[in-house]
Amino acid sequence: QVQLVESGGGLVQAGGSLRLSCAASGRTFRSGWFRQAPGKEREFVAAIISSSGRTYYANSVKGRFTISRDNAKTTVYLQMNSLKPEDTAVYYCAAGQGSGNIWAVQSYDYWGQGTQVTVSS
Repeated sequence: QVQLVESGGGLVQAGGSLRLSCAASGRTFRSGWFRQAPGKEREFVAAIISSSGRTYYANSVKGRFTISRDNAKTTVYLQMNSLKPEDTAVYYCAAGQGSGNIWAVQSYDYWGQGTQVTVSS
């Protein structure tokens, strides 16, 4: 069992930046960030493969968000720039050991508690 602890959410004005962190209690094959806005389904934001460092992004955040990991490969970051009001959501860190579509919720085995990101216009 791997525990994930997120931090870094908050309130920011449109155009601003935030960095989210996710500390894991162990290594996993892949790590990702998802978000869920009120009344909407949880959606994929970004993911990284621990061994290779290969990254994946949703089209809606490509060019604005960057996912990265530390050298120990147990902490994952999401740098969010040029934030928009539509980025407002609870952001969840996720990690998985197996295969499956990188953007699918069911491809991840472990989840953090979520951190609120609010972008004001």
